[in-house]
This record gives sequence, structure tokens and C-alpha cells, in this order.
Amino acid sequence: KMSPLIFVLSAGSDPVADMLAFAEASGMGAKLESISLGQGQGPKAAKMIEKARESGGWVLLCNCHLSISWLPELERICEQMNPDDTDNNYRLWLTSMPTKQFPALLLQNGVKMTNEPPKGLRANVLGSMMKCDDRMLSDCEKPEAYARLVFGFCFFHAVCQDRRKFGPIGWNIPYNFTPEDLTTNRRQLKYFLDNFEEIPYTVLQFLGSRINYGGRVTDKKDKVLIDCLIKIFICEEVVVKGADYHFSASGIFHCPNASSQDEFLSYLRALPIMTPPEVFGLHENCEITCAEAESMAMLSDIMALNAGGSSSSGGGKSADEVMDELAAELEKQTPNPWDLDNWEDRFPTKYEESRNTVVKQEAAKYNKLLSLLKVQLPLFRRAVKGFVVMTDELEAIGKGLFMNTVPEGWAGVGFLSLKPLTAWYKDLNDRIAFFNKWYEGGHPISFWLPGLFFPQAFLTAVMQNFARAHKYPIDRIDFDIEVRDDAQLDGSDLREHPEAGSYMYGLFLEGCRWDNKIHALGASLPKVLFTQVPVVHFIPTLDFKGKPGVYPCPVYKVLSRKGTLSTTGHSTNFVRDMILPTMDNPDVWIRAGVAAFLALKY
Repeated sequence: KMSPLIFVLSAGSDPVADMLAFAEASGMGAKLESISLGQGQGPKAAKMIEKARESGGWVLLCNCHLSISWLPELERICEQMNPDDTDNNYRLWLTSMPTKQFPALLLQNGVKMTNEPPKGLRANVLGSMMKCDDRMLSDCEKPEAYARLVFGFCFFHAVCQDRRKFGPIGWNIPYNFTPEDLTTNRRQLKYFLDNFEEIPYTVLQFLGSRINYGGRVTDKKDKVLIDCLIKIFICEEVVVKGADYHFSASGIFHCPNASSQDEFLSYLRALPIMTPPEVFGLHENCEITCAEAESMAMLSDIMALNAGGSSSSGGGKSADEVMDELAAELEKQTPNPWDLDNWEDRFPTKYEESRNTVVKQEAAKYNKLLSLLKVQLPLFRRAVKGFVVMTDELEAIGKGLFMNTVPEGWAGVGFLSLKPLTAWYKDLNDRIAFFNKWYEGGHPISFWLPGLFFPQAFLTAVMQNFARAHKYPIDRIDFDIEVRDDAQLDGSDLREHPEAGSYMYGLFLEGCRWDNKIHALGASLPKVLFTQVPVVHFIPTLDFKGKPGVYPCPVYKVLSRKGTLSTTGHSTNFVRDMILPTMDNPDVWIRAGVAAFLALKY
């Protein structure tokens, strides 16, 4: 009675429903009081604890991590509680996400519990179907359809949860789907089957993908994805065809012709433990992506544990020596900043050439980064040798040099990148070389789009040139796309500027590849995670409404996909959609997480 019972929350699990059921089974349902902590809820919770301590009730405090400032008061209440004055039936239940601010005394004295969602699709669906007994499966006016659609919702729930392990190619943002989402879908399904003669599949799909699960989904592309996913598992074919309708191409995964819980569970236990990516709509290469992400996360944690040492016990170099040598090498590789007046003379502001403005803005941004590097690298070397004070900023640079990561101060001024420091520096030099070539030769025929800080501005300038030349409103113009797979990957064999628009190169595809034989998107080759896109011709077109047989491929700057809204109203990561020809249904590529990127992480 004196030890708090602490539920450590994890993504995709919510133990509150199980806890409430346990309270009812224990005969404490009427004596249970609960509150979700937040601003101003602390005094109410304290009164609940005092009342329950005297009367022998239970108190459930949810989401303690949202009330960090009140947790020391909770610690004091628990510490000063007298066992002699406390009823034997009193219990204090807490739920909290992991947080460093959680009081140590409560953790030491409390009983810690966690309930992570099952790992793997088979275990996930099994766990959901085990809660659906025969009485519940038959408690409907249309029991056969109800049982199959409940199974479909359980499968959909498992797919939504398990796609998170694949990282950004699974979901742009990892969402915390919970069992309560599935329970809500199941209740709504029963209502519609009981009250409507015909099953409203479209309504069930909308409620599932846009409200119950979709209410958590914030990314625009993820909303399109979840709409595609639910159509596979909640549809007429699941009810009519049963086991003859397959959820994936292999035919292993389907809804069995079952009517009882035991029959469903028997089918599920026969499924492979290791779920192939094809059931999620992903390519088999995603297994490599998943394993690589787990390995890199573990190795980065190991390196972080070793990052603090500055001395060497063996015959090797000390951390200070390693950092000083790398700083000296990077100092040699750092190009000199440009004279921006020369850029102003070379690319004067013109009404008919908006790209001049963009290239000067880009040069100013690179100058800011180069000037910072020119100042901080020599200063850091002096600080390592003890000639100047080692500030927090310089210490962060040292840690980045030792860990081969881009220091935060440089990343804040520099371009968005996931590359390690050495690869980032090589990328910086490649970008400067591209701009030097741009300065010397004028606007190139083919542009290296990844070399730009803000590619959206350049694309807007291309549209603006077209709009001003033809006196069109720019808001009526959009890009048509032509893939020039007859040219070199860098467009070096293109000899003339296009009549309208611009040639661009340097993009990479994940989830599929460009097939030169069919001149359209095709399935990825085994063990090839990324492929380069041929030169792309962005063609400004008036009142462009799209065309059939294309996939609107999202273009991102880096592989993380998710970004934040900047002050310009643009995402810090998402660039725009790029329509690419496809022989398959575009839904295939949506489920496969196909996207294009301006830069990889190595």
C-alpha cells in the first residue's frame, strides 16, 4: 500500500483500459478515482490521494510526464505518508512516459510495469484477436461479416503499428496508435452492421483512416498512405471472398473462412514469425533498411558512451590530439568566402531573369557558413592548446569533431544534412565548386538541385521567368515533368537550354527505381536501396491539371522526410511533388513509401 504502482508508457500501448478492468474484477471499480495530470491538476490529485488514503480507495494519476513541476510535491506526499494512518486497501497508480525529471525516490520505492505492443505483425494480430471471444464475434446482426471485418481491422491495426519499425519509409512521422483506436473501430463496425442493411464500406474506411487512426496522423503524405492501407483490409472482397482474397501478392496473408476465435487463432499461429515487408506494401530491401537503422542506433549509443574521455591509456593519440588534427585538416579544406559585390555585378537583378536573385541569395548563405568555419576552426585549435578559453560552443565543436558529427552551431547556419562531418565537408566543397562553375560560366544548362540551400526558391524563379515571359499569373502555373533518360545522369551531354523550364539532376529514389527500358518507375533491384534519377526537365505549364498514369512522387531534401514549417511557409525538408510515369497503380508506390531525395546520409 505504500509503494506506488508505476506504468511506464511506450509508443502504441495504453494500460488504462486494462487497469480499469482489473479494478472492476477486484471489486474496486466504485472506489477508483482517476485524473489526467496537467496544468492546475496537482492540487486536485493531492486531495484524491488524501481521501483515498483514509477511505481505502484507489487513485490513478495519468500522464505524470505532463506535470513535471508537481512531481516533487507528489514525492513529498508519498514520503511523508504514515503506514499506520493509511488504509490497507489504498493503492496509488501512476502512468508516465520515460522522463529524466521523474523523482528518483518514487522510482526506487515503486513497482514498475510496462506493456509494450507486440513485436511483429503475427504477434500483434494474435494479441488483438485474443481479446475477441466467440460471444463478441457473434454479437451482431451479421455475424459472418462482422467477424471478418473485425479481423480486417485487427490486421490493419497491426500493419499501422508495425510499419514504424521501417523508419521514414514506413511513416514520415512515427505515430502512437493504441488499442483504443482499434476498440473504437470495432464498436462503430457493430453499430453500422446492426443498423444498416448494406455494409457501408466507404464510411468504415473513412472513419478508420481519417478519424479514429487519422486523427493522430499529421503529415500530408501519411494521410494519403493510411487511406491506401485501409482499402486493402476493409473492403467488400474480405467479406465476400474470404480466404480467396489476399492481403499481399504471396497469398500467405488473408482473412480465413472462420467463425470462431479458435479458428482465427489457429490460422494466425501458422503464419511466419518473421513478417516479410510485402504484407506492408514495401519492397524486400526494407528489411535491410530496418536492420541498418537498428545497428546504427546501437553503434551511435556505444560511441556516445565513449565520447567524454579526453585521455588515452594506450599508445594511441588522445582525444585532444585527434580533434586538433581533424580541425587542422578541415581548416585546409575550407574555401575562402566570396566577394558578394562581384556576384552582384555578375548576376544583376533583372525582371526577366529571377534566377539571378536566387543565386545571389544562395551565395550569401554559403558565405555566412564559410565565414563561421574560417573563424571557429582556428579558434578551436587555440582553445585545445589552452591559449583561449574553451567555451560551450567550442566544446560542442570538439565533440562533433571527435564523434564525426556536424556541430549544432554549424548545422544551424549550414544546409540540411544527415551526413557525418567528413562527408558533410566533402559535400560543402562540391557545392562551392558547383557555384564557382555557375559564377564563371553563367547559368548552366543542367542544374545540380541538391547544391541549393533553398531549392523551392529556385523552382519558383523558373516558374516566374515563364510567367513574366508570357504575361501569365504565376498562381496558374505548375510543373509538368519529363525524365530525360536519354542523357547522362549529370546532363553533361545536353548542349542547349530548354525553351521553357530547367533541366535538373542529382535526385535519388528510395522504394523503387527508374526503369530506362519502360521509361517509368519499376521495382527496386535486390539489395539496391537507392538509385539515381536521370535528368529531370521541369516544364512550367499554364493551368496544369495533372495527367493519368503518373505517381506524384514527393521530393525531400534528406532521408528523414519529416520537417518543420519555416518562416517562409515552406517545410524545412519537403520540396514539392514530382509526377513520374508509372505502369502500375500509383497506390502501389504510395504503400511502398516511394520518395525522391536531394541528399543521402553518406
